Amino acid sequence: MDQIIKGKAYVLGDDIDTDQIIPANYLMYNPAIPDERKLFGKYALSGVPEAQAGLPAGHIPFVDQTDPNNTRSDYVVVIGGKNFGCGSSREHAPLALAEAGIKAVVAEFYARIFYRNSVNGGYLIPFESQERLVEKFKTGDEVEIDVAGSKLLNKRTGESHTLKPLGDVAPIIEAGGVFEYAKQSGML
Repeated sequence: MDQIIKGKAYVLGDDIDTDQIIPANYLMYNPAIPDERKLFGKYALSGVPEAQAGLPAGHIPFVDQTDPNNTRSDYVVVIGGKNFGCGSSREHAPLALAEAGIKAVVAEFYARIFYRNSVNGGYLIPFESQERLVEKFKTGDEVEIDVAGSKLLNKRTGESHTLKPLGDVAPIIEAGGVFEYAKQSGML
């Protein structure tokens, strides 16, 4: 796990559900096959309406679809509002974000199943904010997350925001997921 995460942020609103994160029609791909696993990244967040993402009509999508070989986003952090990852218990949702290049999601709070799937799979770091951030950041802002210090810096404004500590899930994320953590801890 990176201790400092730097890059562009993609800002979303409240109640981003798992079908918006990875629409059901893309679940036909098999994550165990590397070439198909990449496609989860290609179609990540393709179900989010432009208005809900706070983006003007005609914006470049989360992953640029004009290049048929592109499966990665220009963004490394997603900033969401309340109830991020609600909907079905789709394990593919945090996988899709990770395959697109997302290293962390910062939200006010999560649907518990999305949070657990993120941690258990070691896909990305699910930080919770202590304040509403979706109005303080714009899509494309350069950000920096100090993982150990639980701080999020908006380089555009120079403002630093405190995030809730990862607590007991930090070693699981550090290990790369619950199975790797169990192996490293001698549980398996």
